[in-house]
Amino acid sequence: MWNPISKLGSGAANWFHKRVVDPLVLILKRGAEPKQLTLSAALGVTLGVFPICGVPLFLCGLAIAVLGSRCHAPTVMLSNFVATPLELSLVIPFLRFGEVVTGGPHFPLTSDALKKVLKGQASQEVFQSIFHALLGWLVATPIIFVASYVLFLPCFKILVHKFSPIPSSPKTPTLSLTDIKLKVRDV
Repeated sequence: MWNPISKLGSGAANWFHKRVVDPLVLILKRGAEPKQLTLSAALGVTLGVFPICGVPLFLCGLAIAVLGSRCHAPTVMLSNFVATPLELSLVIPFLRFGEVVTGGPHFPLTSDALKKVLKGQASQEVFQSIFHALLGWLVATPIIFVASYVLFLPCFKILVHKFSPIPSSPKTPTLSLTDIKLKVRDV
């Protein structure tokens, strides 16, 4: 019997595996350092939840350009991609948090306000609500970054150890006196 739910589930699982798991495994197999991966993932998530859609991609690109080799660009971009649903779900909490921080008026989220924004007839209140959402994100940024870093560090230590092509503690050969040969030059 055909079950559309199981098809949907397997399709979503295949999509997730292809778009998230496979790139992550590829990153891990290339042998990056856990702390660099953790910094990059925390940065990607923190910038990825910026409350204006489309802007996180540019912020991540800017961060990669500024930090250079201190961050791992594919990890920043992958974590930014993974954070997109979180970004969309945090717009309203950032807005409300920004209103609390400034003590500003509560902006009513109605379909009429959305229509005005889409038509380009945004009022002063709409621009003020965007400012509140940005302020809420800005104040929450250190908390998001630190929490992400603390969460990701043990994960990346385990994953790098599991997927790294180089053993984490290679045994260095010890040299005995018979192995050391001195070369004497004739004068």
